[in-house]
Amino acid sequence: MNLRFPLLLAMGWLLGACGLGADRFSVATYNVENYLDAPVPGRIAKPPEAKARVRDTLLALRADVVALQEMGGTNALLQLRSALAAGGLSYPHWEHVRGHDTNIHVALLSRFPITARRPHTDDSFLLQGRRCHVSRGFLEVDLQVTPEFQLTLLAAHLKSKRPVPEADQAELREQEARLLREKIDARLKANPAAPLLVLGDFNDTRDAKPVRALIGRGRNALVDLRPEEAFQVTPGGPLQRSAANVTWTYFYAREDTYSRFDYLLANRPLASRLVPELTCVLALPWWREASDHRPVLAAFSIEADR
Repeated sequence: MNLRFPLLLAMGWLLGACGLGADRFSVATYNVENYLDAPVPGRIAKPPEAKARVRDTLLALRADVVALQEMGGTNALLQLRSALAAGGLSYPHWEHVRGHDTNIHVALLSRFPITARRPHTDDSFLLQGRRCHVSRGFLEVDLQVTPEFQLTLLAAHLKSKRPVPEADQAELREQEARLLREKIDARLKANPAAPLLVLGDFNDTRDAKPVRALIGRGRNALVDLRPEEAFQVTPGGPLQRSAANVTWTYFYAREDTYSRFDYLLANRPLASRLVPELTCVLALPWWREASDHRPVLAAFSIEADR
């Protein structure tokens, strides 16, 4: 018997317990806006000062698991991981998924062991007779939160609202969402009682077709956790609500608009474990120095009955 893997699992569980306590865990999603290794055509790499603010944001968030969008290559991810470790926040486990977009990617940092990886890097669809590919791919992992509790996580960064010559951006985003929904349905069919979280930057509002497709309908509908804005008076202190129904996560400077584009969608077995008082869109004074998005955090109880 290989004793190394159980030992690594035990280390992961101990590290995870350093967050909210042994009976709770937290998951976040955060678009880190061009966290690149170097400039690429059409994208400017984030300067060191802005990268430091991303680190500060994640240190303030202190999520047990964080899904990242607009991450550069693996070197950029590992550089961020090292910076967080230097700040006292260790993520022993990580995942990085490359899609057809060669510049920005979906990634994951986790305190908990990843027991299964199912990256979706080459999904495609027909749109008006033309073959199109999912730009950033979909990240899918199983996380062993405790020896008895496992979580399946699907992370995505859907097509932006930026026009492209090959097709209508809204139709591209809708088709990507439908492909992701197929993967959601496959997981729910295989084990409807298993906790499932779908999260990321969906680049649209809740009433738009892509988000409606992801949420679904009927017995297999996901629950939109819809965190509201909160802040901390002191680092590590309790969350303070600023105002009801402040849920925006993305600022578009050109139009001076604030929208909710970043989501946490849970199946009902996981949504029933939500800890609302520890769930929020985290408001930080330097948020725009770090990214054009704000991080979204949800906490869950490991015990089914809180």
